[in-house]
Amino acid sequence: MTKIISANLNGIRSAAKKGFFEWMNQQQADFVCVQELKAQEPDMTGDFLTPHGYHGHFHYAEKKGYSGTGVYSKQKPDAVAIGFGSPEFDAEGRYVRCDFGNLSVISVYCPSGSSSPERQEAKFRFMDLFMPHLASLIAEGRELVICGDWNIAHKEIDLKNWKSNQKNSGFLPEERAWMTTLFDELGWVDVYRRLHPETTGDAYTWWSNRGQAWANNVGWRIDYHVATAGIAAKAKHASIYKEERFSDHAPLIIEYA
Repeated sequence: MTKIISANLNGIRSAAKKGFFEWMNQQQADFVCVQELKAQEPDMTGDFLTPHGYHGHFHYAEKKGYSGTGVYSKQKPDAVAIGFGSPEFDAEGRYVRCDFGNLSVISVYCPSGSSSPERQEAKFRFMDLFMPHLASLIAEGRELVICGDWNIAHKEIDLKNWKSNQKNSGFLPEERAWMTTLFDELGWVDVYRRLHPETTGDAYTWWSNRGQAWANNVGWRIDYHVATAGIAAKAKHASIYKEERFSDHAPLIIEYA
């Protein structure tokens, strides 16, 4: 079995203090994709760069305390790509790709548009640029798993209060349609949904820090494994780890045969 974890850390230093790396070691995953490092290269200690003997590869944002992505792997990758070729968004540290034989594992952190109309426009620009890139990845003919925080809940079952969020970033009609194009036209697979087509409350991966969202399970499913059909068909078990809280997101764990 190949075990792959996706985890938005909401700050690698914060998550480390909450025991993330001890938990990660216990999981014995083959690959761990992390997002929202909120750290620059000088902030990355050996414990963050190569925890428990893992190989780590990272994309740092130019802006301090912002964004950032990484891939940890048990084996050394054959090749690594940092960024996907967009000057605007590569400056924000949103993409790491690692190749292992015929498998590529990618960690992605898609922009959020919730902070301002300007950021929502940036999110739309990202979506316009990222879709052709996703098409080019499919055309490579490799097996790929893209793990990360996509900042979009695809369908009504993917968030608690869907009716009241239809005009909010993360559940806008344009964002949802973009995800549908990804799955229905390009041929990518939402791996969690393949295994659990009907799950609602147990599927959430993010809870707002406002109010009592965590306590009341008022969540969103915005963290995904998006995979090519071949490896998606080999997914056997998916879980969302909620016993400990390392972040406002919960790690999404999927095992592939």
